[in-house]
Amino acid sequence: MSKIIFYEGRNFEGRHFQCSSDCADTHSHFSRCNSIRVDSGCWVAYEKPNYGGYQYILSRGKYPDHHRWAGFNNCIRSCRMIPAYSGNYRLKMFERSSFSGKVMELADDCPSLQERFQAREISSCNVMDGYWILYEHPHYRGRQYILRPGEYRDHVTWGSGTPSFGSVRRITELKQ
Repeated sequence: MSKIIFYEGRNFEGRHFQCSSDCADTHSHFSRCNSIRVDSGCWVAYEKPNYGGYQYILSRGKYPDHHRWAGFNNCIRSCRMIPAYSGNYRLKMFERSSFSGKVMELADDCPSLQERFQAREISSCNVMDGYWILYEHPHYRGRQYILRPGEYRDHVTWGSGTPSFGSVRRITELKQ
């Protein structure tokens, strides 16, 4: 069973909320989030309710302040579990919306989309197998976007305001 605990104070102090399943709105449980402890599983924490805004991928461990999970602020308003997955990984990315333009197919991590494909814009994608993290900058830096199996007709469908991306990584290890 997966478990994540959100704390209002830094260093795991103050009011807290323990969660073991998806939660579309955490606001009634705490007003701000300054530290997080993931006891088991892998999670996506979102800045806004209903799984919107900035996304933060959190694996097992301790995050004593919002900088440790690359947070832009101390606002977490929803969270989702990432289910355990041990199969193959396949991802098709497209330069343009609605699966058009140059096609880039991956089965492994890519630290620089620019170097590997001479492409920086990803406007749509099809996640055929596995769970992936799309990063704003090369070498797995910047804003993170979780990609679950399914079709994403444009970059807005996975929560981004721009089609500009730098790297992509598989979610392969879920520390239990």
